[in-house]
Amino acid sequence: MKKFMNLRLVLTLTLVAMFLNSCNQLAGTEKTSAYLFTYFIGNNPGEESIRYAISTDGFNYTALNNNEPIVENEDISGTGGVRDPHLIRSNDGKTFYMVVTDLYVPEMGWQNYAMILMKSNDLINWTSSIINIPETFPETFSEVYRVWAPQTIYDEKVDKYMVYFSMKEGDDPDKIYYAYANKDFTGLESEPKQLYYPPANSDNKACIDGDIIYLNGKYHLFHKAEDGNPGIKLAISDKLTEGYELVSNDRVDEATDPVEGSGIFKLNDTGEYILMYDLYTKGGYQFTKSKDLEKFTVIDEDISMNFHPRHGSVLPITETELKSLVAEFTSFENPLFEVGSDDVVKQNVAVYAQQKEIRLPVKNGISLEEFDPQLKSYPGTTITPVGAQNFSKGPVDYTIQIDGKGKQTYNVTAAGDHNPAIKGYYADPEILFSNKKNKYYIYPTSDGFNNWSGTYFKTFSSTNLVDWTDEGTILDLKKDVSWADRNAWAPCIIERKEGDSYKYYYYFTAAQKIGVAVSDNPTGPFIDSGKPLIDAKPKGITNGQEIDPDVFKDPKSGKTYLYWGNMYMAVAELNDDMVSLKSNTLKLITPDKSYREGTEVFYRDGTYYFMWSEDDTRSPNYKVRYATSKSPTGPLEIPENNIIIQADKTLEILATGHNSVIHVPGKDEWYLVYHRFTHPKGKSMGREAGFHREVSIDKLTFDKDGFINEVIPTLEGIAPLLIAQ
Repeated sequence: MKKFMNLRLVLTLTLVAMFLNSCNQLAGTEKTSAYLFTYFIGNNPGEESIRYAISTDGFNYTALNNNEPIVENEDISGTGGVRDPHLIRSNDGKTFYMVVTDLYVPEMGWQNYAMILMKSNDLINWTSSIINIPETFPETFSEVYRVWAPQTIYDEKVDKYMVYFSMKEGDDPDKIYYAYANKDFTGLESEPKQLYYPPANSDNKACIDGDIIYLNGKYHLFHKAEDGNPGIKLAISDKLTEGYELVSNDRVDEATDPVEGSGIFKLNDTGEYILMYDLYTKGGYQFTKSKDLEKFTVIDEDISMNFHPRHGSVLPITETELKSLVAEFTSFENPLFEVGSDDVVKQNVAVYAQQKEIRLPVKNGISLEEFDPQLKSYPGTTITPVGAQNFSKGPVDYTIQIDGKGKQTYNVTAAGDHNPAIKGYYADPEILFSNKKNKYYIYPTSDGFNNWSGTYFKTFSSTNLVDWTDEGTILDLKKDVSWADRNAWAPCIIERKEGDSYKYYYYFTAAQKIGVAVSDNPTGPFIDSGKPLIDAKPKGITNGQEIDPDVFKDPKSGKTYLYWGNMYMAVAELNDDMVSLKSNTLKLITPDKSYREGTEVFYRDGTYYFMWSEDDTRSPNYKVRYATSKSPTGPLEIPENNIIIQADKTLEILATGHNSVIHVPGKDEWYLVYHRFTHPKGKSMGREAGFHREVSIDKLTFDKDGFINEVIPTLEGIAPLLIAQ
C-alpha cells in the first residue's frame, strides 16, 4: 500500500512538473500579431539596400528609419549593393535568417556572383557571410555570372535550412537551384543542385525568383517564368527538394504588366494568404489574396504604403518584436503613426519635423469643427489626444510619446487642400475650356509607371477647377495607335468650331514622336490619324527629342501653330486640316540655354507669352520660365526676372514644372496648371519621383506692365470658381 502511494505521489509530481514546464514554454511563446516587410527601393545609388516597414494588419505599411537602410551595405556586401531581401524565423523561434542578392547595378549591370547569408537574434543586429558561387564551387560553377533572389525554408525532415536561388551560366537559361546552409548559417554544405525543371515544351526555360510555401501536404513553388506567357507561375510537389510540376501555363498573378519577385505569406489568425509581387516596369507593387493558393483576388485598394518597395518579403512578428523595432528605428524627426480616417488624403499627409508640424489634407466638403483624423499609434508609442477635435480655428496640439525616448508635441493642421487637383499620379497637364460642354478638361500624362512607360491617356472634367471627374481613357496606344505603343506623354488639345459643330484635335507624344487624333467630343473617342505628324528632328538639330507638343490659335491672324521639342523649341503652322504641317513654315525659336521642354503659348492684351520648363523632370529644381513676343513665331524677349514657378523647399513642394495656362472666359482671370513631385514622399524617392508626379493648380497674375508675377506653389490650391454663363 505504501509503495502504491509512493508511486501515485511520484506520478502526481511528474504531472505537475510537466504542467509547469508546459506553462513556462507557453509563457515564452508569443503569438504573432504584426508584420515586418523587408525590401529595397530601386536600381540607383543608395537604393539597393535593406529597408524595413511595419504593419499591424498586413495591409497598411509604414516605413521604419525614414525609409533609410537598417544595415549599412559596406558592412555586409562585397559589391556595394544588396537586393531581394527574404526573411524567415527559425524553427525554434529564437533566430532570424535573411538572404539577399549581392549586386550593385550602377557598376555591375545585371551580372553578379554572390549572395549573402545573414543571421540575427533581434532583427536589429546582424552577422553576415558572402557566398561567392564561382569561387566556392570552381569545378562546377566557375562560369556562373548571375546569382539572384535567394530564399530560405526550413526542412524538418533533415532539420536544416534550405537556401534556394536562381543562377545563370553561359548561354543556358536562368535556373532555380538549392543547397543546405551549414549549422552556423555562414555557408553552404554542398554544391547547389537544380530544384525546378520547367516543362520540356516551354518556349523559354528561364526561371527566377522562387518562393516556396507549404500547405496541405504540398510545397507550392511560386516563381517567375520567362516563357511565352511570362509572369508568376506555380509548381507543386509533395517533396521539398524535387518533383515540382507546373500547375498551368496561366499566370497566377493578376497583373497585365510585367511582374517579378513573388512574396507569399500567411495572415495572422486567418486561413488567408497574401501573394504580392513587383510591377517592376510600372514602379508599383500589387497585392492579392487567396484561401487556397490557387485563385487570387487583387486587393490593391486595401493596401497603403508610405514608400515604394521593390522585391521584398513579409514576416509575421510579435508585439514585443514590433515594440523593439519601433524603439530602434523611429524618432521624433520621423514619428510613426497611421491615419485611420478615410476623409484624409493619406498619400499627401506631411510631417515637417523641423517645424514640429503635421499636415492632414482632408477631402472636399469635410467639416473641421468636430473632425477625428483617427491618429493611431504603434505598440511602443502613444498619441494624444484621441477623438474628434476642432480644427476649424487652426492647428491642434498632439503629443507623441516613444518608449525610452520621451515625448514631443506637434501642431497638427487639418486642411481642405485642393492640391493635388487630381488624385493619383499624373503629369504634364494640358487644360482646355470646352465651349461645347461649358466645362474645363485636364489632359495629363498618366504617371506612376517606371521610366515614364505609360501607354494610355485619360481626361478629367470640372465645372469649377476644384472638383474633378475622371472621364476615363480617351486614347490607348496599344489599342488605338498603329505606329507606336509606348511612352504616352505630354498631350495638348484644341477645340475648333466647324460650322454648327465642334472638333477636338489632340496632339500627343508616343515613342518620342508626335501624333494627332480627332474627336467630336472633349472626352473622345479619339481617332488617330494613322501616322506620326512629327518623327524627325528639325534641320541642324542633333540632340533632344521630338516630344511635348503645344497647339495655339493666334487670335489676331486666325492661324494655328504647333510647338514642340526637347532641348530645342520648334514651331510650324498647321494646315487647315489640323493634321498636317504647312510646308516651309518650320522655325526654331529656342529662347536660351535654360530651355529644356514643355512649351506653353498663350496671348493676353497684345502680348504672346512663351513658357517652358528648365532642368530635368527628375530634379527637385525643375521650374518654369517665360519670354514674350509680338508674334506667335518670335523673336522672343526674355524678362530680367522670368521665373514663373519654382520649388518651395520649406513646404517640400518640389519639381514644379511642365505647365499649361487657362483663361477664365469673360474675365481677366488666369490659372497655372502644373505638376510637382508627389508630396511629401517625392523628396526622398530619388529619380523615381520624376515619374511619380501630381497635378496642381495655382493662380497666375500679372503686374501693371504685363509681366508675370512669380507663382508661389501651394498646398491649398485655389477656391472653386463659377463658369461665366
